[in-house]
Amino acid sequence: MRRHRSNVLLLAAVCAATLAASTMGAIGAQQAPAPGPGAGPQGGRGGRGGVAPGVFSAADINKDGSVTRGELLSTLEKWFADADTAKTGAITQDQLVTALSAALPQPPPGGGRGAATCGGQSANPQTPCPDDVARMMAALPAAAPAKAAKPRKVLVLAATRGFVHSSIPLAAATVEALGNKTKAWTTTITYNAADITPENLKQYDALFLDSTTGCFLDEPGDKAATDARRAALLAFVRGGKGLAGVHAATDSYHSNCSGGRGGAPAAPAQAAAGAPAGRGGRGGGPAGQLAGQIVTQADKNGDQKLSLVELGAVADAWFEKLDTEKAGRVSQADFAARFASALPQPAPGAGRGAAPQAAAAGGEGRGPVRDWPEFNTAIGGMFLAHPFQHVWVKVDDPKSPITAAFKGQTFEMTDETYTMQREVYSRQNLRVLLSVDVSKMTPDEAARENRPWDHDYALSWIRREGKGRVFYAAHGHNEAVYGMTPMLEHYLAGIQYAIGDLKADDSPSAKSGTR
Repeated sequence: MRRHRSNVLLLAAVCAATLAASTMGAIGAQQAPAPGPGAGPQGGRGGRGGVAPGVFSAADINKDGSVTRGELLSTLEKWFADADTAKTGAITQDQLVTALSAALPQPPPGGGRGAATCGGQSANPQTPCPDDVARMMAALPAAAPAKAAKPRKVLVLAATRGFVHSSIPLAAATVEALGNKTKAWTTTITYNAADITPENLKQYDALFLDSTTGCFLDEPGDKAATDARRAALLAFVRGGKGLAGVHAATDSYHSNCSGGRGGAPAAPAQAAAGAPAGRGGRGGGPAGQLAGQIVTQADKNGDQKLSLVELGAVADAWFEKLDTEKAGRVSQADFAARFASALPQPAPGAGRGAAPQAAAAGGEGRGPVRDWPEFNTAIGGMFLAHPFQHVWVKVDDPKSPITAAFKGQTFEMTDETYTMQREVYSRQNLRVLLSVDVSKMTPDEAARENRPWDHDYALSWIRREGKGRVFYAAHGHNEAVYGMTPMLEHYLAGIQYAIGDLKADDSPSAKSGTR
């Protein structure tokens, strides 16, 4: 098995003595942490300007600092030619993702935090930054809420086939540190989905899914391996073990995993960027996001393919939005400022980050393609969008030992906040622990609700899956979350519940016939 140990923990422990812990303080009135680098007003990705700088760089063919209609058209024609390797005259979204992955600058490893993440060095996607770990170490709870019935082992799986969060290595280090500090468990960290086998899982008491986006278990081009891994995970939890997940563990298996079910493997450039096989997750960074927007804008006949004529129409539509002065050319500054207006806007209520098929789910139009519905049900939710950054969080189950750290008080939180598809999420299936307090939303925040008739956005829950136990917490995108002692206490208690050492009422929050 390929293991990864957080070697920075020792260094960070020394640093922690000189760093103030980033905690919530008084839960009812704490200062919420600032959004993580690269997060836009509503959790947008890719840093300042999104994909606009990369598109401008590609389109400024003569490098004169401006883009003409002809240059923009030539650029999209080149993307089409690069994508249409079989010369069929039509391309799919996945083919366009591959072409754009090569044409556009990719975010730094770790999901776009930027080059200055670790003392001026680009972040290693499997190594957390020492400063982040130091804050986490200083915020660790002193003890576990339950004593381990026997020596426990937790396997952290950090494999992704979609957007790669920069907080993944920090979350993994946090699980390891929680276990080490409280003696509640020992931890093995892996970034290799091939470690999910019945033989290997026998030694563990819980599996922790660390922002595993997309079709994270699937082996592109190998249906047998994919099916075996999926069966192993379900058998593990249903047989009496634990499954825990943070943040993007629910941003998985809500699209067609064509690349992992016997289809062609992802291109090397795609895989290196954390892009999905097929359409799992949200598209692997700027290339996937832009490809999805182009398909939404260009695919007028709904056949999920693009012709050269359709792509040319997109170039014309873009330029009309960009060249507001009708000057025949657009400067770099104007291109960056106006490019977002040239792209299709999310469906009403869909929020940013919703895949086109997800935006229609639970309301009008076609619902999501669920490639592995058993997983969606097991984890308890399926990503729809993340329209909120700042929220008030209410404690739905104040008597649960898993929410004890919050002392029953509503508190503020600034982090990428997920909302869930209604095909899966239901209080009849979950014991909801925390949720968004919609009564405290400002008018602007309320306007970004995904399903304003529902007003139910759970942020943490537990449930039974067969003989096993499941714990999930939606927050954890931003590194600052892992420096909050109450949140770490919540994660600690939730994992202990999943393991089986902490007893908690996991009966559903709602009776049959209600949401």
